[in-house]
Amino acid sequence: MSQDQQQLPRYSGIATFMRCPYEESLEGIDIGLIGVPFDGGVTNRTGTRHGPREIRNQSSLMRSVNQSTDISPFELCKVADVGDALPESPFELERSHRSIQDFFEKVVEAGVLPISAGGDHSISLPILRALAKNSPIALVHFDAHCDTGGHYLGSKFHHGSPFRVAVEEGLIDPKKTIQIGIRGSVNHKDIWKFSHDSGMRVIYMDEFYELGIEGILSEVHSLIGNTPTYVTFDVDGLDPAFAVGTGTPEVGGFTTFEAIKLIRGLTGLHIVGGDVVEVSPPFDPSGATALVGATMMFELLCVTAESLAKRKDRV
Repeated sequence: MSQDQQQLPRYSGIATFMRCPYEESLEGIDIGLIGVPFDGGVTNRTGTRHGPREIRNQSSLMRSVNQSTDISPFELCKVADVGDALPESPFELERSHRSIQDFFEKVVEAGVLPISAGGDHSISLPILRALAKNSPIALVHFDAHCDTGGHYLGSKFHHGSPFRVAVEEGLIDPKKTIQIGIRGSVNHKDIWKFSHDSGMRVIYMDEFYELGIEGILSEVHSLIGNTPTYVTFDVDGLDPAFAVGTGTPEVGGFTTFEAIKLIRGLTGLHIVGGDVVEVSPPFDPSGATALVGATMMFELLCVTAESLAKRKDRV
């Protein structure tokens, strides 16, 4: 990104992620910022299909340097907004997932590392299908829910099940998966049994505060090591005081500052992609939740750009 674009008034121009250039060609791009406007996998309140557009708008408030970490992602890597993975058949969930997967396969084949804005959490599954074709990868998962549920109303493909299906399809290694922020009431006490039985590390909110941020990050690095890793951030992992605009809010989550510290603490991981999901603008007309989503996306971009730049230096 040129400095001139950063110096333009933030209310001007066409909204793109982080005010990056919009590129239809993937050639020469290191990191592609992608919208996935799909919410056909929600189990209750729809609206996250509008997330990418509003996150783009609010991301104009992001600047070029992370003053806390001193990371300048646009200097480390060529970053561009490469558009939306728009399903051709949005009324058909499995065909929509196939369309999303096709889009991301092109991104991966071009050597572009994807960071995405959803959309509901079911979009992580087709993205993982594109990223983990050859071998399973590790997962760092911030959320109020484990999203390893089973069939619901006749389908196993919904936003409460992507990581169960990902394990079943050999896309993620459950023993290198950590789920952070789990809480809330449930209808069945063993709803997340699959997470525990498969070997995932599940950190419920009570333990979150017992361990503290440093304790959690120590576990993340110990568990994952140098394994290629996908990072997924569901905004309902945050307390709804900070992210009211989401489909399945759960009281008692972490704060935005705690979330930022957790993402920054992923420095050193071999990050191969990530997403921020479940921003639902219709439930927050103020735009504050979309600003939170844009901020988490920027923080993820920073640690990812640093990770990628270090790998490129070693080549």
